[in-house]
Amino acid sequence: MAGESWGRVAEDGTVFVRTKDGERAVGQWPDANPEEALAFYTRRYDALAFEVDLLEKRVQAGTVSPDDARAAVKKVTSSIDEAQAVGDLDGLRARLEALTPLVAQQKEKRKAERAAKVEEARSAKTKIATEAETIAAGTDWRHGVTRLRELLDEWKALPRLDKSSDDELWHRFSSARTTYTRHRKQHFAELSSKREEAAVVKERLAAEAESLASSNDWGPTSGRFRDLMRQWKAAGPAPREVDDKLWARFRAAQDTFFGARDAVQAEENAEQVENLQAKEALLVEIEAILPVEDAKVARDQLRELLDRWDQIGKVPRDSMRAIDSRLRAVEQAVKAAEDEVWNRSNPEARARAEATVKQLQSLIADLEKQAAKAESQGNTRKANEAREAIAARREWLTQAQNALADFS
Repeated sequence: MAGESWGRVAEDGTVFVRTKDGERAVGQWPDANPEEALAFYTRRYDALAFEVDLLEKRVQAGTVSPDDARAAVKKVTSSIDEAQAVGDLDGLRARLEALTPLVAQQKEKRKAERAAKVEEARSAKTKIATEAETIAAGTDWRHGVTRLRELLDEWKALPRLDKSSDDELWHRFSSARTTYTRHRKQHFAELSSKREEAAVVKERLAAEAESLASSNDWGPTSGRFRDLMRQWKAAGPAPREVDDKLWARFRAAQDTFFGARDAVQAEENAEQVENLQAKEALLVEIEAILPVEDAKVARDQLRELLDRWDQIGKVPRDSMRAIDSRLRAVEQAVKAAEDEVWNRSNPEARARAEATVKQLQSLIADLEKQAAKAESQGNTRKANEAREAIAARREWLTQAQNALADFS
């Protein structure tokens, strides 16, 4: 039996276990066979070994805290010292002693991790306090209050620091929240007061608008309505329900006046519609000048047609841009033709073009000499560079010659 290596049974039934310190009696088993006695005490040893195995696995896996692990090692060691069992008790004790440095290492690791978490919490709380102070110094009354609630939840989720640091950061955070709340209440109190003042102003504006609704003094009254609208916008918002009712009154007065004005102007627009038709017909003659073949003839024709254009009266405002843009297109085309004639006859421009052609021809001749010289000296690189420069300048020369040809 395995137990015989670690213990024996005396003639009187006393069971002994062997350790490095010698034999130790662990119990008695009178009137029993020695093998049964050793088997019983060996099973007790197996239970202790199982307990040591389990503790080793838990410590190595890190599933037990260092303090609990140290206490467990101490407890199991004490059990081994007093164990009534037969087996390698010294081996179990050595395995437990081997856990001590691992437990110490884990304790230091957890201590470092706790310190790191505390520093993370310190950084996070400092950031929260700083952001809260920024919010308190601002005027974001709608989103600021929501963000401060979120920051409070974040603060509660963080671990505490040392009392002094935690109290200092909490004081900053709490003071910022208090400041923001006070300023926010002041803002909305002032806003409520301003809205009441706006309601008084808008009541007056609505009443004046109603008094102007029946006026037929179109020009001055239109201007006054514009003034009233500017004052309305400048007054700011009134309480929502009051604002909506006052705006309905103001807008109804506007619609009444401008509806009457527009009806009168519609009658006046009938003559402008006839003028529009006349100008559209004249535009056909004006656009027939294009394309311009003779700038002088085109200018004379346009001058005569413009005299007729000016004799026609006003056209509807919404049609002005369309017919004016068509007229400007013809005027610009005639002007461009006149400019082209002038440019072709401009002696200074011709002289500049001739000078450019001569300069490029001279430069190309010089580069051809450089290329020939480089080739005769066997300098292929310089010869290629000169040929590339010649090709580029010949393109420029072609463009310059084309520009010079325009003057002929």
